[in-house]
Amino acid sequence: MAVRRATMKDVAERANVSKSAVSLAFNDSKKLSESTLQKIMQAADDLGFAQDPAARMLRTRRTNSLGLLLPQQIDKVLENPYYSQFLQGVGQTCQQEGFTLLLAPPLRGSMLKTIPYAAVDGFIVNGLEYDRGEVTALRQRGIPFVLVDSEWHEGVPSVEIDDSEGIAEIVEHLGSLGHRRFAFVAFETGIEGGHENWRGPVLRRMEGAIRGLATIGLTPESEGISILEVPCTRVGGTLAFKELWEQDVHPTAIVTFSDVIAYGVLDAAREAGVRVPEDVSVSGFDDLVDSSWTTPTLTTIRQPITTKGRLAAQYLVESIAGGTHAGPHRQRLSTALLLRDSTAAAPTGQQASA
Repeated sequence: MAVRRATMKDVAERANVSKSAVSLAFNDSKKLSESTLQKIMQAADDLGFAQDPAARMLRTRRTNSLGLLLPQQIDKVLENPYYSQFLQGVGQTCQQEGFTLLLAPPLRGSMLKTIPYAAVDGFIVNGLEYDRGEVTALRQRGIPFVLVDSEWHEGVPSVEIDDSEGIAEIVEHLGSLGHRRFAFVAFETGIEGGHENWRGPVLRRMEGAIRGLATIGLTPESEGISILEVPCTRVGGTLAFKELWEQDVHPTAIVTFSDVIAYGVLDAAREAGVRVPEDVSVSGFDDLVDSSWTTPTLTTIRQPITTKGRLAAQYLVESIAGGTHAGPHRQRLSTALLLRDSTAAAPTGQQASA
């Protein structure tokens, strides 16, 4: 025999209060005295009462949940430790503001199809260009959202980093060590036509690489310069190294656009008996936790990943609440070059002449 679920009316009778007081206890408890709130909560615990989340959402038109719109399926996204640190920052804000978090991967291969089915109050949109259909759909539906690592646009909250400066700095540093044969390993974009057509963070990082090359008199078209796109995974880095070492002339410096790609490069180099940094220097971008523990330790560009997630969630919560600040938050965070053991002077005989 099925046991009848306790109702709001049952809680009200048990606590000797009105149904409206019980409703306030679960939806706007600040309007009740502490003693009344405690009495209602004790009655709810005694009866095993829990609000029907669907009914509450229909009544309040709020889910108290933030959505993270993901470009890939969850298993693929979580292969990159970057997201673990990013989610820590988002989680800090969720805990402070009383929100849950929904990871929203593509539905039947489409991020656009995900949006109508995700029961959230707003989205953190990670790494998409502004003119993508997903962003257009969010604007048309009036759903609050914050862009992360996208492009700045008037009237849209956003958080990003100074990608270009970080890559330029590492290329200039490697150039000062005599390197002239560079391989740039970017995370795949799915865009045809080469790096000239890239968008967002990968474009900004390539622009930094071009600026760094210019300081030593090189361009992407110069002899000895390679540009690859691979999945943003450890396996992607392994594939990149194998492709580079199948060429007749090898780079002396491999500049990756992500730490997790650099990990794969280090794995493949070790397996091939190629010494880092004696035979080839390797650098990353992110400064993930493991980057100070790799063998050798990884030279990289530090970006404040956790802070980025925390700020994005804060701006989204404010947008959901209809904040009255002068305009949408737009924040660009700085990066820093961290020199570790995976980079050194170009191999003897392959250094630039003075």
